[in-house]
Amino acid sequence: MSPGPAAGAEHRLNDAQRRAWLRLIRTENVGPVSFRQLINRFGSAETALEQLPELARKGGARRIRIPAEDEIDRELETAHRMGARFVAISEADYPPLLAQVDYPPPLIAAKGRLDLLRAPSLAVVGARNASLSGIKLAQRLAAELGRAGYVVASGLARGIDAAAHEGSLNTGTVAVLAGGLDRPYPPENDRLLAQISERGVVVSEMPFGWTPRAKDFPRRNRIVAGVSYGLLVVEAATRSGSLISARLANEMGRLVFAVPGSPLDPRAAGTNRLLKDGAILVTSTTDILEAIAPLRDQPSPRDLTLEEPSDFASTAPPGDDDRARVLEALGPTPTSVDEIINHTGLHPAQLSLILLELTMAGRLERHSGGAVSLLLEVS
Repeated sequence: MSPGPAAGAEHRLNDAQRRAWLRLIRTENVGPVSFRQLINRFGSAETALEQLPELARKGGARRIRIPAEDEIDRELETAHRMGARFVAISEADYPPLLAQVDYPPPLIAAKGRLDLLRAPSLAVVGARNASLSGIKLAQRLAAELGRAGYVVASGLARGIDAAAHEGSLNTGTVAVLAGGLDRPYPPENDRLLAQISERGVVVSEMPFGWTPRAKDFPRRNRIVAGVSYGLLVVEAATRSGSLISARLANEMGRLVFAVPGSPLDPRAAGTNRLLKDGAILVTSTTDILEAIAPLRDQPSPRDLTLEEPSDFASTAPPGDDDRARVLEALGPTPTSVDEIINHTGLHPAQLSLILLELTMAGRLERHSGGAVSLLLEVS
């Protein structure tokens, strides 16, 4: 990640930049990783958009779908009509802890009290089919965390998530959606969502009009973990989204907390396993507050994606022979970028551009740890 300005600095986008950022992140095959690479390579979203067709062509695709201007107009109009706005990673209302994770969403849509996104936050998640005792405990812990000065973040799912939001409505809560702000899930929490929109804040990285799919929920979970100092799991089965959230939180360096449960209750199997793996045991709010307190005293530098050219821009572009060597080195098995550099002898900036071309063509898959693999069929 490229270094950003000093802590506390804000670079607010003008209207033209915000439109270009939104159009770029909504483009086919562009995600948070490739968005940052495109900005760093070309210096601005406007220039990156101009270069996308050629990048995709060099990567082996005939075309790339870039949203038309009227599509962006409609999304901006929908956001305005709902009382929401798009917040860029470089702006003051962007959650400071989320800005520090690897490749955060460059833009999030937010509705409600945006000041809560800057407040210290803790995540509370758990089973959808939660027990009554688990629901009561989640509500009580969330209320106590709120009174201690923390905003409570969760994913608006039924069960523990809903209980955490309900417990923290009076003190501040953040609901992260897996779909667009106008496509909440599940429908049974619509009334709760309306309350959060008025008294808390609702956020999403997905487009307006986007109905959530199963693979969108881990992205939501990543934001829930990313905005918070730590993540508490109240109840979770051995295979659940809450454990995905815990894994993501751990990878981000966040503290992971878990409430122990009966070995006879399958809803406690996941939390008990987390405790075996080193999660902090929680029987009261004090357990959380004591562990989190030292983290609040640490400075929170912001690592921002800004519209400024990378030093790589001066590197000689790769040739067709270079692209052929990279394609030869790649396969369906994930391979680290360092290994590809050592094998091909390419400059890192040259390899970065080739991988970006393959990404824009829909031919590259990225894996955890920075590894990449080739998708054998062009989408």
